[in-house]
Amino acid sequence: MTTMLLLADTHIPARAKRLPRAVLEAIDDADVVVHAGDWIDVATLDVIESRAKRFYGVYGNNDGADLRARLPEVARFDVDGLRFAVIHETGAARKREERMDDLFPDTDMLIFGHSHITWDTVTPAGMRLLNPGSPTDRRRQPTCTMMRVESAAAQSKYRCFPSTGIVDRKRNSCSCEE
Repeated sequence: MTTMLLLADTHIPARAKRLPRAVLEAIDDADVVVHAGDWIDVATLDVIESRAKRFYGVYGNNDGADLRARLPEVARFDVDGLRFAVIHETGAARKREERMDDLFPDTDMLIFGHSHITWDTVTPAGMRLLNPGSPTDRRRQPTCTMMRVESAAAQSKYRCFPSTGIVDRKRNSCSCEE
C-alpha cells in the first residue's frame, strides 16, 4: 500500500511564513506527495521536492511565471494501478462531478485545490474527487487541513490539525509559528 500526502493552496509567504511542522513531518512520512497549486513562492516547491520521496504538483491561479516554468497545469501519474490526475481549479461545485468525468475520462482519482475546502466525492463514472483544503489558510473552515490517502484501497483519510499558534482572525489564516 502506498501512502500519499495531498496538499494545496499553501500561499507562502502571503498566508503563512513557512510550512507547519506537521506538514513537513507528513511529507517525510509519505511515499508520494502531491500539491494541487497556489504555492506563491518557489522556495516552498524546493522544500517539498527535496523532502518528498516521489512528488507531483501543478501550478495554481496565483502562481507566477517562475512556478509555471517548473510545474504543469495538469499532472498525471499512476500509483498502485490507479490513474491519478492533478489540477488546481475545477470550477464551481455545481455539476463538478459531471464536468470532471468529461474532462478526465481515464482517471480514477482527481486531486484539486483552489477553494481551500476539503472535498471528497465520487463522480457518476466512479472517479474519486479530492480536495485537501489548505494547511496554511483555512479561510472559513474550522481548521487548516491536508489529506492522507492510502492508494491501494483508494480510501482517503483526512488529517486535520489545529494551528500551532494563534489563528489570525483578520487574515483568517493559520499561524505557522513553531
